[in-house]
Amino acid sequence: MVDPETAIREYILGEHEETITAVIRCADRVAESWNDEATVGETTFQATTDREEVVEPLSRELHESGLLPVFSTILAEAVSAAGFSMQATPVPAPPYVALTSRGPILRATVSAGRLVVSFHVFDVRRTTRTCYIQGTRDPRDVIMIELK
Repeated sequence: MVDPETAIREYILGEHEETITAVIRCADRVAESWNDEATVGETTFQATTDREEVVEPLSRELHESGLLPVFSTILAEAVSAAGFSMQATPVPAPPYVALTSRGPILRATVSAGRLVVSFHVFDVRRTTRTCYIQGTRDPRDVIMIELK
């Protein structure tokens, strides 16, 4: 038997890789507007220290791209793929779908606990200041799944 996190990852990558790629493109457009730079290792990234330059523009991009309603579908189907069920039909709004400074986050309560599926399209770096940079570009690495 496949563990729930693996089942969810396989489902999302198999059925919604295009959606993840579209979310990454939305993050690209957000990062293009940033005026700062941050260096991680030997790579320089567009960056911002203002959380509002991340969350609000990402929300706008996801809305304009028609992606927000898709997240509640992904959540419901991911729950089913893991062998769980939900008591209510998720909607593309909190508590089921939220936007953070790292990207969209999907949440559901299932019989095994709290399921959290995150799409980390931005990274947060903390040095002398908090800095937001673009995250991984690989759809396989964007998805973070937690069952707690």
